Amino acid sequence: MLRFEHVGPRLCDGVTRRDWLRIGSLATLAAAATRATPAARAATTAAAGFGKAKRCIMLFMLGGPPQHETWDPKPDAPEEIRGPFKPISTATPGLQVCELMPHTAKLTDRIAVLRAMATDDNAHSSSGYWVLTGTPHAPKNKENALPGSPNDRPSMAAVVRHLRGDAGGLPGAVRLPDEIWNTGRIVWPGQDAGWLGAHADPWLVSCEPQQPDFRVPDIALPVSMSPEHLGRRLQLQKLLDRKLSMLDAASMSRWSTWQTKAVDLLQDAATRRAFSIDQEPDSVRERYGRNRFGQSVLLARRLVEAGVSLVQVNWTRWEHDEDVAPAWDTHAKNAERCKNDLVPPMDLAYSALLEDLEQRGMLEDTIVVWVGEFGRSPKINPSGGRDHWGHVFSAAVAGGGIQGGAVYGASDRQGGYPLDGRVEPQDLAATVYHCLGYSPETEIHDHTGRPFAISKGQPISDIL
Repeated sequence: MLRFEHVGPRLCDGVTRRDWLRIGSLATLAAAATRATPAARAATTAAAGFGKAKRCIMLFMLGGPPQHETWDPKPDAPEEIRGPFKPISTATPGLQVCELMPHTAKLTDRIAVLRAMATDDNAHSSSGYWVLTGTPHAPKNKENALPGSPNDRPSMAAVVRHLRGDAGGLPGAVRLPDEIWNTGRIVWPGQDAGWLGAHADPWLVSCEPQQPDFRVPDIALPVSMSPEHLGRRLQLQKLLDRKLSMLDAASMSRWSTWQTKAVDLLQDAATRRAFSIDQEPDSVRERYGRNRFGQSVLLARRLVEAGVSLVQVNWTRWEHDEDVAPAWDTHAKNAERCKNDLVPPMDLAYSALLEDLEQRGMLEDTIVVWVGEFGRSPKINPSGGRDHWGHVFSAAVAGGGIQGGAVYGASDRQGGYPLDGRVEPQDLAATVYHCLGYSPETEIHDHTGRPFAISKGQPISDIL
């Protein structure tokens, strides 16, 4: 996995040169085995939406967005349930969303809304593991869960990278602008390739694309290094490699592959262009929102346009977020947080992405997923917040292979439990894979060769 940190000597926007030499070898990409029965394969490929998407952008709302203040308002519920905001009509007859989402409301004819997602898991990291991998964490309700066996299922991003491979100088899957962690920098499980192997790890690009001085993250030579200087270093590297290869031929073979990949990236103009967000017109950058999330979403569009198969954009904490209610974890002042910090910038960036993709002719073959690890409690607590709630929450899917203007599932009158159309994360994962052209029975293998289906769920046929 590639990390861009903030310590040690850097290339341009925060990466050590050593980090490049830790890039996993692309030469060992395992071929995907697709061994479903002929009958199952025929049924899958004949289903609506199969293989319509060439790429995927996942917007992960870290912290758990409240269903009431987004996709599933409850105007007829008591005030302590419905909150202070009103619903507004949308482009989809009969569908209302929260008034804080006016831009998205105009685009719901391109979106399928899932109103009965559920994990019954109220812990960020374990419920998030299920959403990111399509496999429940063992045990459920385990907060501050750590990566590692037995909870080392590969993330959807890793599976897609494994199946699709890489495109030129870019990896098949990228996460940005930061990894997902609980207070104390406790990193969630389910974000990497797990038992699938390091070759499939989605790159982690830690970046601040909203900054005026943002540069291509580590994909350019440092200002102090000329191409001639680089050439001399490469010659020295070859000399050292010949000497060291006699010590451990296998290790040096892998090292050589990492070096080659690093140099290719340094010299690849197309890769640098993909990250050059300053090439976008000011009007486009303003439309996405001049904040870390908005500009990260714009960067995601540039990356899929350049050939990355899946980009996962994680919502991150604002600088002024407090630990009591960071990101979408609105235990306190839910209404204030939603109105001032959360829903409007999300609404702006999300709607901008859909419009931008459509204008470029890319929405019909790009699947866009909007989801968090769970929802929020129906009843507002004494601190004016909503607490963790995995019993029902909302998600949205749009683009390649998805039927716009669809609403699948419903929560009860208080937005507390599924009324019908319950969907679990493995079904969402199966739907994404289906649209990308892979049946749930598609097999991947761990390091011992054991086969695993990419999903135990089924595509949600009603939204295809």
